Amino acid sequence: MERATAAVVLAAGAGTRMRSARPKPLQLLCGRPLTAYVLEALALPEISATVVVIGHQAAWVEKELSADLAAQRAVVFAYQGEQLGTGHAVAVAREALSEVVGDDGDVVIVPGDTPLLEGPTIRALLAAHASSAAALTLLTVELDDPAGYGRVERARTGQPARIVEEADATAAQRAIREVNSGVLVVRASVLWPALRRIGRANAQGEYYLTDLVGVLHEGGHETAAVLLEDAEQVAGVNDRRQLAAAEAVVRRRILEGWLSRGVDIWDPATTHVDATVLLEPDAAILPGTVLRGRTRVGAGARVGPHAHLRDVVVGARARVGTVEARNVRIAPGARVDSFQVLEPGSSVEADGSA
Repeated sequence: MERATAAVVLAAGAGTRMRSARPKPLQLLCGRPLTAYVLEALALPEISATVVVIGHQAAWVEKELSADLAAQRAVVFAYQGEQLGTGHAVAVAREALSEVVGDDGDVVIVPGDTPLLEGPTIRALLAAHASSAAALTLLTVELDDPAGYGRVERARTGQPARIVEEADATAAQRAIREVNSGVLVVRASVLWPALRRIGRANAQGEYYLTDLVGVLHEGGHETAAVLLEDAEQVAGVNDRRQLAAAEAVVRRRILEGWLSRGVDIWDPATTHVDATVLLEPDAAILPGTVLRGRTRVGAGARVGPHAHLRDVVVGARARVGTVEARNVRIAPGARVDSFQVLEPGSSVEADGSA
């Protein structure tokens, strides 16, 4: 009989390195909150429900993630009042998780700041865990420069024996290239007793979830790891530079998706399309164009160059030049020449009148 699986997303931190009034889980990537991409990756049939652990500006985070399209499924929020580390964050989710998986299920744990993680990767991790006798299975990557990541120490048997955070690592441990991605799946029956054995004797004075590996290994439980070749997927987003790098990847994925569905994008390097935008086949997006919000571009329409549209509906076969517009409806077959001024809330008819 297959074990039930639930997910925990860790999204309680303040994200102080962002230097932003907006909490880190809600930092925008191509028009959507950062953590919404994590929720989308977890929207798999194998996962019964998802618990999002929130803390810093919790009400704001819950409201925006609940409103996002990716969160229209079984998502529950758990509040971590005092941020005492990732191990403590998972413990906060116990009550909500127990209602879903009980003590016989599995729990997949994912950082809320890994927006590039993809569903097939999580599915492969769950499959590897289910087919083994492991109590815990890690998702790991090998990096040429592992600075900043927890190193994975393996036992002579090849099983992961412990994860050592960089701040607590020796010089020899820092030379290890296999690192923890932050993503793991663990049996609920061993998770809760093991969390109670995790202490705070480390450089940060926190309950590290990563100590779970050592606790289980020392307790005689089998541990396993799945090595992910695409390290880009588990790149964390902690500051503005990492946010910009992640946005570049998301933008590339969005444009590749539209190209595969018959949209003509003349110069992907200079084109920005939010994740919330819809394009129809045979639409043409010219260089330098930015499409944001709930913009819709109909079949056969042409937009740009250097158009900047937000929440604009462009009808089929319409022509829109170098225009900046917000909350405008452009009728099918209409023509909007470059540098026209379109007032928010206005409409452009097929004869060009506004």
